[in-house]
Amino acid sequence: MTRPIVWALGVTAAAAIWAVGLADRFQRPAPERAAVATPLAERSQPSALRSGPSTVTLFADAQGHFSTDVTIDGQRLRMLVDTGATTCAFTYEDAERAGLRVSERDFRVPVQTANGVAMAAAIRIPEMRIGTITVQGVNGMVMPRGRLSTSLLGMSFLKRLNEFSMNGGRLTLRG
Repeated sequence: MTRPIVWALGVTAAAAIWAVGLADRFQRPAPERAAVATPLAERSQPSALRSGPSTVTLFADAQGHFSTDVTIDGQRLRMLVDTGATTCAFTYEDAERAGLRVSERDFRVPVQTANGVAMAAAIRIPEMRIGTITVQGVNGMVMPRGRLSTSLLGMSFLKRLNEFSMNGGRLTLRG
């Protein structure tokens, strides 16, 4: 007598778990396709979901990469999250747009990149913001013109968060 009841409860529990997972899939926004190639002004879907006062959830793109819009001095920049980068690295053009000015003589810090050693300019960003998360006094590097295709959000920002975690194609940042 109790076996059919236990079996029915098990089937009901499995169906409920499946339904929650299915509902979550339908509620998740589609990831952006060509995030690097699409200008900021043309983006219609957000790449981040604000889920709390200081929590931002990023969704992986088709290649499994996480990108986000970062605000520096009122300017939005698209950055690729790179946990393998010790510091935040900016393209020369993004640095200029964000008001992070460097001169030719500032490029004196040797940096190991995937393409060999390059000379970078060390900078300190007064404030960086992703959604509701703000981090002040972030160390970074500006790469010479043409040496970096996308700015990288590295560990000099990420390690200043309370927590960051990845699960199921989502990267959750907690400020």
